[in-house]
Amino acid sequence: MSKLKREQVNLTIKKKSKWGVFRDNFELSMMLVPGIIFFLVFSYIPMLGVIIAFKDYRNNLGIFGSEWVGLRNFKFFFTSQDAFRIARNTVGYGLVFIILGIVCAVAIAILLYEVKNRLFLKFYQTTMILPHFLSWVIVGYITYILLEPNMGILNQIIKFFGMEGINWYLEPKYWVVILPVVHVWKSVGLSCIMYYAALMGIDEQLFEAASIDGASKWKQICYITIPSLIPLMTVLTILNVGGIIKGDFGLFYNIPRNVGLLYPTTDIIDTYIYRGLQTGDDIGITTAVGLFQSFVGFVMVVATNKIVKKISPENSLF
Repeated sequence: MSKLKREQVNLTIKKKSKWGVFRDNFELSMMLVPGIIFFLVFSYIPMLGVIIAFKDYRNNLGIFGSEWVGLRNFKFFFTSQDAFRIARNTVGYGLVFIILGIVCAVAIAILLYEVKNRLFLKFYQTTMILPHFLSWVIVGYITYILLEPNMGILNQIIKFFGMEGINWYLEPKYWVVILPVVHVWKSVGLSCIMYYAALMGIDEQLFEAASIDGASKWKQICYITIPSLIPLMTVLTILNVGGIIKGDFGLFYNIPRNVGLLYPTTDIIDTYIYRGLQTGDDIGITTAVGLFQSFVGFVMVVATNKIVKKISPENSLF
């Protein structure tokens, strides 16, 4: 048999083998169908709408009847005075959220790992994860109760000590602290549960051996606990980097209550797009901004994963 024929036979066997695997797992494969349909309908088909980013969209003409303007919408946005502000806020807060999220979640997970009483452990876990299930609207009202200029709890405490109350909703500088604090309060519970689950997988004998060798708790954390969490920290960081240019709309819209005076430190790409869609006057520009946001997020995920793959291949996401 010639070499070419042998290759054809091997290829045929390989194809039959793949088909055989699919046929043997037909019932399991069919379970993918609802998920595939979901992503097609809600994720991939709507992508056709990105064509609006390259058109001067008019409601009466529709998507295909509107004038094609190429990159004019992108140029208009990047040359506007809003571009730098919302890009700085979006990326800046994204970086702060990633760093604070990892540090707080890992620290709390390590503290929880040291709690040996199961009743207290369940209580701490439940109270910390509870904010995750609150909607941003509710969190917005809770924040308003704390920060309300006249009757807010925080101002009442400040006045109790003889100081003058602060009108939080007129001073943009305070929100660079308020927003990260609220974000960490709401999200750290779920993140620390994941790190805690990873800690539970560490072999106890490692800590026992380190303790016998005289290692302190701090050294055990530095040389056993944290290295064991690095793979999970890497995966979560890669995923979060992809969303660094996609801010949390609920946080940035509900907590500052869309107050215009706070835009210098609270306006991000998502809230900018939302306001544009509310007026309906510049749908092409807002679509261009959204497309740019998605493209940058995709590039950042791929680039971050590539960097991780070069440094530590076993910790890369794909």
